[in-house]
Amino acid sequence: MSPTWGGEFEELEAKNLEYAFLTHIHSDHSAGLSDLILTPWVLGRERLLKLFGPPQLAKMAEHIKIAYEDDINYRINGSQPSNPEGYKTLFIQSKEGIVFKDLNVTVRAFKVNHGELSDSYGYTFITNDKKIVFSGDTAISDTLIKEARDADILIHEVFSKEGFQKKTEDWKAYHKAHYTSSVEVGLIANEAKPKKLVLSHILFWGASKASILKDVRLNFTGEIILAEDLMVID
Repeated sequence: MSPTWGGEFEELEAKNLEYAFLTHIHSDHSAGLSDLILTPWVLGRERLLKLFGPPQLAKMAEHIKIAYEDDINYRINGSQPSNPEGYKTLFIQSKEGIVFKDLNVTVRAFKVNHGELSDSYGYTFITNDKKIVFSGDTAISDTLIKEARDADILIHEVFSKEGFQKKTEDWKAYHKAHYTSSVEVGLIANEAKPKKLVLSHILFWGASKASILKDVRLNFTGEIILAEDLMVID
């Protein structure tokens, strides 16, 4: 999405990526951390990466740098002109409340209901003209509903109720405790009333887009968007 790679957003040049907010440590949300730590540095980032998230994130980041120690040393001390700072990280533990603020954005963390994984967060991003709420992975959460009231954009994870019916009972118990069904998301949105509801982390399980949208629209009549890679939402 950056001009270097054919996009239009200079802010998203890899070297400009200096802040990251992790919702929780499950691998499908953290496996790309090594790429985020190292690639922008190789492509020119000169400042350390600020990482916000649960306490386990600090150890994860340090172990990544240990795992790539030989690569890092070669890039700094070999023939490649890499700077000695851009691969480093600064960890800031997410706690409920404001975790970051500058002239452009305020970021507030809140705990969500992701089964027994207690260190699971959603984030609210507030700018001069937008309030954007990101659910992270969660079952129905009263805290999230409160945060999302009248948001400009609510980005919420979802699983297909139709696909859920095909699961075995043990997997049904897991998913019901950790995630939100397509019908439940509509109930959440109807109460929070965001201007736009963006469905992400979509577990289709063989169901169609139309099936998920139909479920959500049982209870929410506002604008619904199914997220896709490289999508830009105003």
